[in-house]
Amino acid sequence: MARISNIYLFFYNSVQAFGWAIALFRILIHFFSTKSVNGGYASAGELICLLQTLALFEVLHGALGIVPSGFIFPLMQWGGRTHFLLAIVRQIHEVQELPAVFITFVAWCCIEVIRYPFYALSCLGNCPSFLTYLRYTAFIVIYPIGVIGEMWIMYQSLPVIIEKNLYADYFASVPFSYYTFVKAVLICYPFLWLQMYLYLFKQRRSKLYPRSEKDKKRK
Repeated sequence: MARISNIYLFFYNSVQAFGWAIALFRILIHFFSTKSVNGGYASAGELICLLQTLALFEVLHGALGIVPSGFIFPLMQWGGRTHFLLAIVRQIHEVQELPAVFITFVAWCCIEVIRYPFYALSCLGNCPSFLTYLRYTAFIVIYPIGVIGEMWIMYQSLPVIIEKNLYADYFASVPFSYYTFVKAVLICYPFLWLQMYLYLFKQRRSKLYPRSEKDKKRK
């Protein structure tokens, strides 16, 4: 069973790595050909929507115990990204050409073309040390850039949300609107992000400096 799950995880992570690499390639080709940062969504938005939706499997992997990461943090990350991407960027055309979309998508792609190959090669037990180092280091700079981009886009979407009364039917049975919900998400976002960011640093210490962690426990 362990061998079957490793084969499955290798296949899943390889598909995701290939997909995110294509998305990054499309975004950069569009940027270099047009010299514009306004085409982030047009160049790769639908592909990124598909890849992000498929990432729900990662929550299931943790919930079913296929991977040891659990499901809480994967669910938080998947839920935040998917809401931002499908409910806001994909549906609100007014924000799709913002430079922040380009910046956010490039940040996401850069993280994922490191993360998924790391997971895929780890399934084979043959992950090079430089990739391990990148996996647990690149997020220090790239992750904040992506989160700032997400928050800026959500903020920019607020006037459109209230003007169009977006998702009014879905929120008719609750005592607040989608506009209020997005404002609440914006307020909570930095705190949730900080929790995840610190968790990644904890992972970094345990993966890159396992001996020092053992030494601390002995003391």
